[in-house]
Amino acid sequence: MAEQKIFAGPRIRRIRNEKGLTQTAMAEGLGISPSYLNLIERNQRPLTVQLILKLSSVYKVEPEELQADAGPNVAALREVFADPLLAGELPGDVELIEVAEAAPNAMAAMVKLFRAYREQAERLTDLSDLLAREGRATSIAGARLPIDEVRETFEKRPNHFPGIEEEAEAFATLLKPGDDLLGALKAWLKAEHGIVVRVLPVATMPNWRRRYDRHSQRLFISERLSPFDQLREVAMEASLIRMSVAIGAELKALKLSSDEARRLARFELARYAAHALMMPYKPFLETAQRARYDIDVLRSRFSVSFEQAANRLTMLGREGAAGVPFFMLEVDNAGHRFRRAGARGFPQARFGGGCPKLAVHAAFGQPGQIIVEAVEMPDGAEFLTVARTLEGPQGAFSERPRRTALLVGCDIGFKDE
Repeated sequence: MAEQKIFAGPRIRRIRNEKGLTQTAMAEGLGISPSYLNLIERNQRPLTVQLILKLSSVYKVEPEELQADAGPNVAALREVFADPLLAGELPGDVELIEVAEAAPNAMAAMVKLFRAYREQAERLTDLSDLLAREGRATSIAGARLPIDEVRETFEKRPNHFPGIEEEAEAFATLLKPGDDLLGALKAWLKAEHGIVVRVLPVATMPNWRRRYDRHSQRLFISERLSPFDQLREVAMEASLIRMSVAIGAELKALKLSSDEARRLARFELARYAAHALMMPYKPFLETAQRARYDIDVLRSRFSVSFEQAANRLTMLGREGAAGVPFFMLEVDNAGHRFRRAGARGFPQARFGGGCPKLAVHAAFGQPGQIIVEAVEMPDGAEFLTVARTLEGPQGAFSERPRRTALLVGCDIGFKDE
């Protein structure tokens, strides 16, 4: 049976620092060269049995200390960096392990602080919602989380950004993509900005969808994404470069209160721009009207996913050339809302889940099936809705992909269109 290799670089470095030793001094005590110790500390060489014994005899380091399991600590750090506020900074597993092993006390304090912050944020949001439902203004609203501010700002306005639509049309004209938008975007990024797009395996990018490395000018896309989502990620990055002025103008008009809120909103506007590029306004509207807004027809015609086509339907608000005013709602099995976009006439609970009788909840019992129904709300308003489940990106073999349900609808008065 092969002997298990022990990589304990961060622990060795921590022990050396605690004892006030330089690499040269510690290497001399262990009978190895400073360069070899440097490789050990960088996890590029394993500890041998002889070195473990030397560490024990010379520096009184117990072998068990070198084999401590960092798994729980790494899992706790993943929880912290999975928060939307830090999603753009998510490190890889190697970096998380190094943090967990090199500074376990600092890591524990950071996790404790994060959990306290999250608990207080949830209490603040619930209290603010309760007061808002009672019609009482409160200074607490000014202390809301950036992600809540962005969500509320987008939900209170029509999901249409004319400046971005115009820029997307101009960009599409420049690209002349034909039937290969992804290829055209890759060629443009390479030719105009020297950026190379690479798809990396899940093991290399376990928690990222995309990541841009400014130093090497490479855009990395996770292979766990579907071809539709890979295209959207590349389109988002290209849009942030090509449409920066239009996106910046729309962002300024939102009048958000913090840099973090503006960062999150910029991401959403880039997603909007990507959809506008993938499904150009006029052709998409004309196809939608001819197909009577059949989402399956639209996703097939434009080579996009069900979710992307449904999302685009909520954006057709151009003055003088508007489509049916659709709304869209995405929830998980517990009724927690992930996204809401489009028309504001459809009521939605701010917390505690929505109406369990809606087809969006029944969709979880019929995965992949489209459920169409007319619903009447307590105030008498009627809506025509379409619901179906969505599968999130596939992770490792043992991981279950996240499943959500999407509800798309409009006022019943538009049923004949």
